[in-house]
Amino acid sequence: MEEWVGGLWHKYITRKASTEYTDAAVQFSEIGHAVGMVFRALGGDAIKRVEAASDRDYIVRRSFLQKIAGENQQISLAWQDEDSLRLPETLAVFPTVELNHDLYIWLAVLAAQHNGKFRHWAIDNQQLVVDVLARYPALKPRYERLAAAFVNSRADHSKRPKSERMMEEAIIEAIVNPGSVQEFPMVNYAPQAVYLWLYPSAQVDPQVLPEYEDDEDVEAAELGKAKKSDTSRKKAERVDSGDEKDGMMIFRLETMFSWSEFSKLDRGTDDSDDDDEDNQRVAEDLDKITVSKEQSQKSARIKIDMDLPSASEDDIPLGEGIKIPEWNYKKQRLEEDRCLLHPMLPKDAAAKPLPAKLQKTAKTIQAQFEQLRSVRYWLKGEEQGEELDLSAWLDFHIESKISPTKERGLYRSFRGNNRDISSLLLADLSMSTDSYLDDNNRVIDVVQDSMLLFGEALHSVGDSFAMYGFSSVKRSNVRFSLLKNFNEKYDDIIRGRVQAIRPGFYTRMGAAIRQATKILVEQKSSQKLLLILTDGKPNDIDHYEGRFGIEDTHQAIKEAAKFGIKPFCITVDQEAQSYLPYIFGSNGYTVILRPEQLPVRLPQLYHQLTNQ
Repeated sequence: MEEWVGGLWHKYITRKASTEYTDAAVQFSEIGHAVGMVFRALGGDAIKRVEAASDRDYIVRRSFLQKIAGENQQISLAWQDEDSLRLPETLAVFPTVELNHDLYIWLAVLAAQHNGKFRHWAIDNQQLVVDVLARYPALKPRYERLAAAFVNSRADHSKRPKSERMMEEAIIEAIVNPGSVQEFPMVNYAPQAVYLWLYPSAQVDPQVLPEYEDDEDVEAAELGKAKKSDTSRKKAERVDSGDEKDGMMIFRLETMFSWSEFSKLDRGTDDSDDDDEDNQRVAEDLDKITVSKEQSQKSARIKIDMDLPSASEDDIPLGEGIKIPEWNYKKQRLEEDRCLLHPMLPKDAAAKPLPAKLQKTAKTIQAQFEQLRSVRYWLKGEEQGEELDLSAWLDFHIESKISPTKERGLYRSFRGNNRDISSLLLADLSMSTDSYLDDNNRVIDVVQDSMLLFGEALHSVGDSFAMYGFSSVKRSNVRFSLLKNFNEKYDDIIRGRVQAIRPGFYTRMGAAIRQATKILVEQKSSQKLLLILTDGKPNDIDHYEGRFGIEDTHQAIKEAAKFGIKPFCITVDQEAQSYLPYIFGSNGYTVILRPEQLPVRLPQLYHQLTNQ
């Protein structure tokens, strides 16, 4: 009974304290794709992710009801950094759905014209609005509607301290007449959220708040006086480290974008030569840093690190390794010998026939590919040729008897439509391929079946092809698995290698593409096709996650195209629309919505790509 009454009270007081129009709310999930298109179409960075922003602390004066309900302590704001544009997860600040929808679009337009850095938050936002309206005059009516709704939605400040009233008046004037306000008063609290403007990144010290005056209700009054550190400010919480024996949580590292969870384990150290920089970047990736006093003895601690398998259990290395360059987008240059690529053969790759479950499908695909075989035929009406074209000669003889006729081709020659194509299939073998699609099949199983049917199809048509797989553990260990080179015959040995592949580690795609490009360049074919089969974006643990990996892969694709190679990506990643157009171009990839269809779709895609 007590809990029921408490629940009712919580709902009531929360509803009374809220200033949002929940009935007119618009979710980012509903409009995110359209917002992303607007952002990129108007000049926003093509590689930036457009995603929902998490709530952040915001020190603002709260009403009595808001304090009771615990509301308005954290809010979701619009901001961006070099990797992403973050917009509120929900917008319900205006009384109509149309206005909240327009607000999302307006914020995307602002972000497309801004680099995310502020010298003075309020002044810079005013100038940004002025520039946007000057560049896109058609947006002025929409902005005026939003500005009018903004003014009407502001809370009453008549009973607030003079400095806060002046701040509110200045903000309203800046919204209604952008560029007209150049000075803002000093106040104790941040102004009520200005949803029509962009905010500084959550990863840097905000310049939003004026300097604080002493006030017992301001919990973070020293924030403005604190010395700015070299690292970004983070949320922090202090917890007690319990004495109980906690269980161990097991998770896939590649599936986690950021690490915010607390675990009583010493993390393994990174053995790269940039330890200080690595530690700083790890800290930047964290949304919250949790600290506690460790209760356990040092002897009781354990250290966990993902390491390579032992030599006896690992794949068979082929040579000492190959040095590969890598693109550093921050320095805008290709760093030579940055990565070390290790060619390898799958361990325990005994010769095996095609699995029985694929034999029927393989026969169907082979029958479809028969039409692509080289066919020789007579080319008639030629000026020169192996023999006289009797039909053409007879026509010419009859026409010349009737009237003077210019002599035309009277010969025929024997020609063939030889397919001069070399194709390389490069498969992502990262640890994410170990995930299950259903109760029986993993992604790696689908990859194996796809490569086998691909091999059966190309073998039947006689096209030259090779197959490789790749994974990585930092730049010093890019694993490049040889499944079939161009000189090898497709037989049970190759089928055995494909069936022996196992999920690896991470996805350093740029290095693998550069090595595949090098192999294709050595082929003498007039057409060269690079097919990349993957289930996710470029990724590794030494700075290669996010934009760094995407930019490097994009650069590797550009390098391949310069050599006359046609790259094409086939992915089962449903989120690929956010990054693949930038890497491969709008026509350089396809997304397989049902991964179980990949084995059949791969040969079909090859058929289409080589007959355009």
